[in-house]
Amino acid sequence: MKNLKSMLQFSHWRPQKRASSTKHCYQKVLEVWCNADVVCFDMDSTVCLDEGIDELVEFCGAGKAVAEWTARAMSGSIPFEDALAARLSLFNPSIAQVQDFLEKRPPSMYFPVDHIFANQLLFGSAGEFLGFDTDEPTSRSGGKAIAVQQIRKANGYKSLVMIGDGATDLVARKPGGADLFICYAGVQLREAVAAKADWLVFNFKDLIDSLE
Repeated sequence: MKNLKSMLQFSHWRPQKRASSTKHCYQKVLEVWCNADVVCFDMDSTVCLDEGIDELVEFCGAGKAVAEWTARAMSGSIPFEDALAARLSLFNPSIAQVQDFLEKRPPSMYFPVDHIFANQLLFGSAGEFLGFDTDEPTSRSGGKAIAVQQIRKANGYKSLVMIGDGATDLVARKPGGADLFICYAGVQLREAVAAKADWLVFNFKDLIDSLE
């Protein structure tokens, strides 16, 4: 992790703007952050240091190609659903392989199931890989915006913040979605995403300290 303390970057600012304008934007972003009803976190390369699908691929011995597809998907250069399908098709994991992976590399953290939006793999009666559930919002580009909208509507939240590292997280900041997008670059700095974020941070401690 890069040792950049209390770093704030508001990428929509321009150098020619007056200092008073910059200060106003800074205060507005902090106000939304400090008064948010709920915060939604991306998991891979944000809360976790790795990408789940890349870890499964490496365990199954599928090699480097999948990681390259992941990088393209997170940069937003291709539709997420195309990248997900391509990555899974490179190694077609069976249910036995997934179970073996989870037993040998168990999750390091757990969350209530009703607090999670995630992709679901589909398997046949013999345990063969069939694909993934395309009805899950997170399985396609723009899906996290839908997930965030569902979270807001179901719980009546008035203010919501999204934190993540990829283009799929950035799009959650849409009307009716996230009010603020914080790009977390402590694991991966994706320049195209950081350039459009409201706030760029390299350390979660910066976010915690700003609440005090």
